[in-house]
Amino acid sequence: MDPLPLQQRARFAERKELDGIPWLAVLDAGAREQALAAIRVSEVLPGEHVCRIGRPVVYWFGVIEGLLKMSRDNAKGTTMTFAGLPPGGWFGEGTVIKREPYRYDIQALRKSLIAGLPVDTFHWLLDHSIGFNRFVMGQLNERLGQFIMAREYDRLSSPDVRVARNLAALCNPVLYPGVQDLLRITQQELAYLVGLSRQRVNEGLQFLQGRGLIRIEYGGVRILDLDGLRVCEF
Repeated sequence: MDPLPLQQRARFAERKELDGIPWLAVLDAGAREQALAAIRVSEVLPGEHVCRIGRPVVYWFGVIEGLLKMSRDNAKGTTMTFAGLPPGGWFGEGTVIKREPYRYDIQALRKSLIAGLPVDTFHWLLDHSIGFNRFVMGQLNERLGQFIMAREYDRLSSPDVRVARNLAALCNPVLYPGVQDLLRITQQELAYLVGLSRQRVNEGLQFLQGRGLIRIEYGGVRILDLDGLRVCEF
């Protein structure tokens, strides 16, 4: 049996789930009350879409648990992945601000828990909360830098550098504060995001571990030198 549509599965967030939403901390009491009354959470199954190209924007979304990817198919039928979206990450604020249809797909790579803030509440917070405005501006600025960097490493010939840059992007402390120094990801999931085979990603991880930049652990990758991953050239 197919699951109910995402919006029909939505529920109020529990306290521990709210603790994973970084921007709540910047709101004053009145704005926080508005946000808490509006936030909903839903469980997303592996392969399920949160957003689809051309669909109207309804929520501003964030990841509480799990891993999503932002991508779109090009004219040749191949998929271009823009970013992975790990815990703590909120995305699509540009689309929400402009109230325009999505220009990308958001899909779950594994069973995930997402939170959604309705578009109208998002705009209310923009109008009434300086702290929220600063948070959103910080998001937009950081994401611009992330996409510029992504364009650069898409042209890199070294697979090891591509793996390094993708790991650095997934551990961005501004965009994804829920990750910290341990990125819970499988080699297959990382392969989807990097655009390489799982075997080649494994070789890249082994190489980066040998350089002392990461440590491969059960269930994920521990980041030992984030700045090193961002600037390494092999």
